Amino acid sequence: MRELEGRVSLVTGASRGIGKAIALKLSSLGSRVAVNYRYREAEANSVVGAMTSQGGGEAIAIKADVADAEAVRAMVQQVIDSWGKIDILVNNAGINRDTLLLRMSEQDWDDVIDTNLRGAYLCTRFALRSMIRQGWGRIINISSIAGVMGNPGQSNYAASKGGLIAFTKSVAREMGSRSITVNAVAPGFIVTEMTDKLPPERKESILAMIPLQRFGEPEDVAELVAFLAAEKAGYITGQVISIDGGAFT
Repeated sequence: MRELEGRVSLVTGASRGIGKAIALKLSSLGSRVAVNYRYREAEANSVVGAMTSQGGGEAIAIKADVADAEAVRAMVQQVIDSWGKIDILVNNAGINRDTLLLRMSEQDWDDVIDTNLRGAYLCTRFALRSMIRQGWGRIINISSIAGVMGNPGQSNYAASKGGLIAFTKSVAREMGSRSITVNAVAPGFIVTEMTDKLPPERKESILAMIPLQRFGEPEDVAELVAFLAAEKAGYITGQVISIDGGAFT
C-alpha cells in the first residue's frame, strides 16, 4: 500500500515549478490531488494528465485566485464535493515583485502579501474545517530562505514568507490537539523560472555559497513535503525546515 493511499491533497500554485513537483510526488504515493492554478490552465491540465499516466491517484485541476476569499471557498468545496474531504494542504502559490524598497509601489507590496500570505490564510482557514471533522490533517507551507534571513530587493517577498513562518507556528499551536500538524519548508536556490532569469555571473556567485555545489531541484522540495505529509511525520509540527544545500547554515 502506498503511503498516501486514500488521502486527499490540495496543492496551490501547482501548474509548474515546485508546486508541480509536489503534486506529482503526492500523486505517486497514492493521494488524490487537486491542482490549483490561477492562469495556466493548459499547464495545470498537463500536470493532471501526467498523474494519470504515471499511475497515481485521481486528480483534478481547479482555477482559483488564492487571494480571493470566495474563490478559495468554492475551490475547497469543489474538492470536498469530489472526494469528501481534504487531508493535506500545501500552500505553495506565490509571486514576487522584486525591487528596492524606495522604488516599490504600494501595488507591488499588496500583490505579493495578498497572494503569498493572505492566500495561505484563506486556504488554511477553509481547509481546516474538513481536517477538524476527521481529526487528522497535514498543512505544509512553502516559505523561503528569504523569509528566514531577508534579501535585498525582496522586502515584500521576504515579509510575506517570514509572515508565513509565524503563521505556521501559530496555527500549529492551535491545531495540535486535533492531530493536525502544520510545518513550513524554506527552500533556498531551486531551479525554477525565477532562477533561470539570473545572469550567469550571479549564478556562479550563488553556487560558490552552496556546499553541495548545485542548485536544488523542485523534486528535492517535493520529497521533503511528501515526508511531512505522511503518517510517520505525525510528531513534527510548528517547524521550519530549510532546504538550501547548506548555504545558510
